[in-house]
Amino acid sequence: MTTLILGVAGNLGSQLKIAYADSDVIGWDRVDFDFLDFDLLKQKLLKLKPGQIINAVAYNAVDKCEEDEKEANLAWKLNRDLPGVLADYCLQAQIPLLHYSTDYVFGGDGRLAGAYVETDQPQPLNIYGQTKLAGEQEIARRALLGLKYYIVRTSKLFGPLGKSEHAKASFFDLMLKLSADKEELKVVDAEISCFTYTPDLAQASKLLLDEKAVRGIYHLTNSGAVTWYQALQYFFDIAQIKTQLSAISADAWPRPAKRPVYSALANTRRPQLRSWQEALTDYWHNKNK
Repeated sequence: MTTLILGVAGNLGSQLKIAYADSDVIGWDRVDFDFLDFDLLKQKLLKLKPGQIINAVAYNAVDKCEEDEKEANLAWKLNRDLPGVLADYCLQAQIPLLHYSTDYVFGGDGRLAGAYVETDQPQPLNIYGQTKLAGEQEIARRALLGLKYYIVRTSKLFGPLGKSEHAKASFFDLMLKLSADKEELKVVDAEISCFTYTPDLAQASKLLLDEKAVRGIYHLTNSGAVTWYQALQYFFDIAQIKTQLSAISADAWPRPAKRPVYSALANTRRPQLRSWQEALTDYWHNKNK
């Protein structure tokens, strides 16, 4: 059975390819063709006839789509329309679709504690969250017709940089680069959520499909919820970086898109992933081999 990974050169897609290294796997990325050419996409799917599809394609420039209408339109196409087209194909071919969503579908209820479970009602605060929720809803509509689907919500990805020229450096890598030139870094001590190590997420995603789990929504993150500042404190400690960190409020770092104050995800349906501290330590050690 062929597994098709869309977005294979991205940060998560690259790790999914590694997870499927011993399997029959095909990867497509934006250098191969424009995924938003839906007619061409359908033709290629009909020719390949994959046994399952993993969609790691997403628009995630959270602030850009608040400021620029063209960027917002692109976000809707990639995060809502593309999943709908993939869901249509998977329904017709009677194969599973695994699609990634985000903790940013939550936050509008003002919750300050108690991690969100898979059945909680989404209420996004920004355009990015709205587009990702719309993608979930496109898939859910096909589910009513019998689609075998997995929506995996995750958050704050970090890990090795993908091969795509559009792959974004993680928060930790950005801070590591900034620390080389600065004696002090100001970091938001807010926006509590869960960090997720892409190799761990890729392996957990493969298990979800391999075990033919019950279809539906799953929350997959590394265990534990922290702020940006708390996570960076731990990272600089294990990396032995002496740059001083100063905690600031979210209001002191204004951005175009409103972020959830709290968006931690509770995994109630699958085996727990290891702690974010263990995963981050592993990442740092592997980075320095």
